[in-house]
Amino acid sequence: MIKSSYYVLGVMSGTSLDGIDLAYVNITLHEKWQYEFLHCETIPYPELWFKKLKNLLGLSKAELKETDRSYTQYLGTIINTFISKHQITNLDFISSHGHTALHEPKKGVTVQIGNNQKLADLTKQIVVCDFRVQDVKLGGQGAPLVPMGDKLLFSKYTYCLNLGGFANVSTQKNGKRIAYDICPANIVLNHYVANLGLDFDDCGNIASSGEVNSLLLTELNNLEFYKKTNPKSLGLEWVKEHIIPCIDSYQLTIPDVLRTFAVHVAEQIGVQIPNGKTLITGGGAYNLFLIKEIKKQTLSKITIPDSELVDFKEALVFSLLGVLRVRKETNILSSVTGAKKNHCSGIMFHP
Repeated sequence: MIKSSYYVLGVMSGTSLDGIDLAYVNITLHEKWQYEFLHCETIPYPELWFKKLKNLLGLSKAELKETDRSYTQYLGTIINTFISKHQITNLDFISSHGHTALHEPKKGVTVQIGNNQKLADLTKQIVVCDFRVQDVKLGGQGAPLVPMGDKLLFSKYTYCLNLGGFANVSTQKNGKRIAYDICPANIVLNHYVANLGLDFDDCGNIASSGEVNSLLLTELNNLEFYKKTNPKSLGLEWVKEHIIPCIDSYQLTIPDVLRTFAVHVAEQIGVQIPNGKTLITGGGAYNLFLIKEIKKQTLSKITIPDSELVDFKEALVFSLLGVLRVRKETNILSSVTGAKKNHCSGIMFHP
């Protein structure tokens, strides 16, 4: 029997490597989908895992397999500790994004580590995961997947903008939900601020102290990706090939790099959210300098919600994707990813 109420633990690890987001939520269907956050927590990565995950691209197949095994073990421990800490006894399943190790949809490849039978065995819970693989097999980008949640939970906004490792947006156009990556965001900003021994630029204060290098800004804005139409998505591979070498060639101070790149991000976002109402979530919502720059570039009314939704929206939406998978309902839209058809994606593992 299909239920109208589900208790789910959404687990998300993003490209910005902030940590593992865990959101224990109640998702209900009464005429429309609704949600309630019950317990949420972000577990920062220790230095060892931060370095491992940052360097996944250079691993051999054997090394990646071993990393997948150890990461699954680590993820299982994190989840079990969270469940025990919050005394969670009512749990229908875990819905896990895993961590993206490789994403090259043009080559028909996407790999998330931590998404396997071992996670169900370790947690003794049903695990719904690996949402991207089927979409790529169907010719899609395998990303972004959050727009299904935007459609079902946040339809009152014209645009839902996520400022994570990458900035991506979803919106309704001609009766269809569309979504795409706009540009890199925190993945680049955090890369450069790490040279100062910091995890991130608090409130964008360092960026605000720098100067814009107009030549670099122009070169960034002229990158070929920005001329492409949706669906389109970005990965770490693209950043390492196109963004980092471009910035490094100018030999700027870190504040100047941060300010120039933040303005670049704001300008690219401004083109995509010209008006209406925009909901901004993701870690970049705390970058006050970046938000100020975005507001300069658009007439859209910007809403930054409470910290729970800012921090845990993606974990929430992956919980919803899991619910739809359990119900055998569409959870990925072809209008978003470019796949051959709408489909119900995700693999279920039982303990």
